[in-house]
Amino acid sequence: MTGPPSDKISGPYDVTKLPYRVAVLCYLYDSDGRLLLLHRRKEPNSGRYSPIGGKLELAEGESPHACALREIHEESGLKLDSDEIRMLGMVSESAYEGTTHWLIFLFEVTRPVAPSEIPKMEFDEGVLEWIPVQDVEKLNIPDTDRQALWPAVQKHRGGFFSIHIDCKTDPFNWQLLESMPAPEDQSQS
Repeated sequence: MTGPPSDKISGPYDVTKLPYRVAVLCYLYDSDGRLLLLHRRKEPNSGRYSPIGGKLELAEGESPHACALREIHEESGLKLDSDEIRMLGMVSESAYEGTTHWLIFLFEVTRPVAPSEIPKMEFDEGVLEWIPVQDVEKLNIPDTDRQALWPAVQKHRGGFFSIHIDCKTDPFNWQLLESMPAPEDQSQS
C-alpha cells in the first residue's frame, strides 16, 4: 500500500514536482517614457533588472490587483488607487531555472509617474532606476524577459497579452497565446 504523494522535490530537475509560485510584475513609466526598474540584490534574478513585483500572499487570498498595489507601495513608496493600474498581461513559466513554475500577472500604471513621487529609490531588494525604454534590452535582464516578455510588453501597452514560456528545454521555447494590442488612438508606445 502506498501513501499520499510526497510534496518534496526529488531533485532540482524533476519538473513534475516543482513548486508553483504566483506573482505580479508592475510597469511604471514617467512622462519621458522611461521605465522604473529594480536592479535586484536578491534571488530570483540577483544582479539583473526587473520591474517592481513580488509574490501574492496566497494564504490570505490576495488578488493580483491588490498584490500589484501592495508591491508598488512597498518597493517604491508610491500609493496608488485601484483605478490607476490595469492588467497588461499574463505569463506562465514552466520550470524557470529548473526550480519553480510561475504564473505572473503583469500590470501597468495608467498614468505617467513623476520621479518625485517615488520617495525611496533603494531598499533591501535593490535599487530602483529610471531607464529609457530603448535601453531596457541592453541591460542584464533574464533571457525569458529579453526574448518573450519585454517585446510583448512594448507591443501591448494599453492592450493585453498572454504568453507561456517552457523552460524545461534548453534553449527555452515560448508561445504567444493571446494578443490584443491597444487601439491606435489609445496606444502609449
